[in-house]
Amino acid sequence: MTDVVLRAMRWWDIDPVLALEAELFAQDAWSAGMFWSELAGAGGPGPTRDYVVAEAPDEVGLAGYAGLAVAGDTAEVMSIAVTGAHQGTGLGARLLTRLIEGAEAFGCREVMLEVRVDNEPAKRLYARFGFQRIGVRRGYYQPGNRDALVMRKELAVRGDTTEVLRNG
Repeated sequence: MTDVVLRAMRWWDIDPVLALEAELFAQDAWSAGMFWSELAGAGGPGPTRDYVVAEAPDEVGLAGYAGLAVAGDTAEVMSIAVTGAHQGTGLGARLLTRLIEGAEAFGCREVMLEVRVDNEPAKRLYARFGFQRIGVRRGYYQPGNRDALVMRKELAVRGDTTEVLRNG
């Protein structure tokens, strides 16, 4: 498999991202309007969003994508998605690393996320990155009324500034 390249998500990525959403999240998939709204927050003055896509140059479609929202000094992982062909290759860890670097570049002190209680691979990934369970949201995921674990990771802070590791 060719090396996967991470780059900022752009408007022309919305259709391939929607295809990936339909493949991986079926009835829980985001709409095009939701992605347009998220990308609108990634540009201009005072951005509050950071979205990235993963491309495998010799493949059709995207290998994955991930997104982050920021409010104050808290970042929230909005989504991480990796195609079946790239699961287990470390791409999810690369995407999560990129989101954490993005949160640090925004000056955040913590990263929050929700994960389905039955998504064992994702829970293991988040735990490996130092996310800790802080609560449960009952019936958060629909359909199916599935619970979500709320997890949090504190970011390294030096004095009054957060260490910035962003690679872009």
